[in-house]
Amino acid sequence: MSSNSSLPAPPVFKGEGYDFWVVRMEALLNAHDLWNSVEKGYELVELADDATVAQIKAQKDSQTRNFKALSYIHAAVTEEIFSRIIGLKTAKQAWEQLKEEFKGSERVRSVKLLTLKREFELQRMRESESVKEYSDKLSNLVNQMRLYGEDITDQKVVEKTLISLPEKFEAKVSAIEESYDLTKLTVSELCSKLQAQEQRASLRNDEVTEGAFQTRHKEGKQGSSFKDNKKYNQDKSGKGKSENSGDQTQKKGNYPPCGTCSRTNHLEKDCRYKGKSPVQCWFCKKNGHIEKNCK
Repeated sequence: MSSNSSLPAPPVFKGEGYDFWVVRMEALLNAHDLWNSVEKGYELVELADDATVAQIKAQKDSQTRNFKALSYIHAAVTEEIFSRIIGLKTAKQAWEQLKEEFKGSERVRSVKLLTLKREFELQRMRESESVKEYSDKLSNLVNQMRLYGEDITDQKVVEKTLISLPEKFEAKVSAIEESYDLTKLTVSELCSKLQAQEQRASLRNDEVTEGAFQTRHKEGKQGSSFKDNKKYNQDKSGKGKSENSGDQTQKKGNYPPCGTCSRTNHLEKDCRYKGKSPVQCWFCKKNGHIEKNCK
């Protein structure tokens, strides 16, 4: 027998998911060429005294395969479950014991299957779901139903997928229905076509989003430039106005009161009375002020 060192370790059964564990264990035992010992069983038969070497070898080989298969089953369950098969001496006995306890009666399995079928029929793809997420969910339900004995064809899964897609796939669904024979279209082919459509739609959305972003960015820069120009013009205008206003103020004579004559149309240093005899009011003839400031 060839070396099986590259094969995976046995999947450990913890009391749940028995149907999945059975499939994996059967494949592993077949890979080790031990499934026949589980399926057909082993029974120790006393050989006659005149048994041939071939008969002795065959019995020895059968016994070895039985205990190899039994050891794999022992390694593939938790200690709690192992305690339930610890007294059994053949792989077939251990396998049947686990099957009887965890597979369930036909009535229980029928109820579970009915629940799965109802859940399958009610499935609808949500807008937020991707094609892969939805197809994985359907595939999981289909595989569970098949484990319970339900025969579900790819055609049924394809039809279910097509009628349960959201409105955004309507055009693609129509194209597929017109271009392909649904009795020959596989689930993987359908998913590939739907994912291609999904990717194209995603790229278009990205382009639209990028275009909108660039437009807003451009408008923002233009608005900022406009505001800067407006502020510059206002600053320039205000500065000129301030300077002109100062000139006009000076032209209008808005100076501090002159210390000599108290007038505001000139600076004290430019007063025509400065350095002369005391200023005399023309109205009251008193010195120290002019007629404008006369009380």
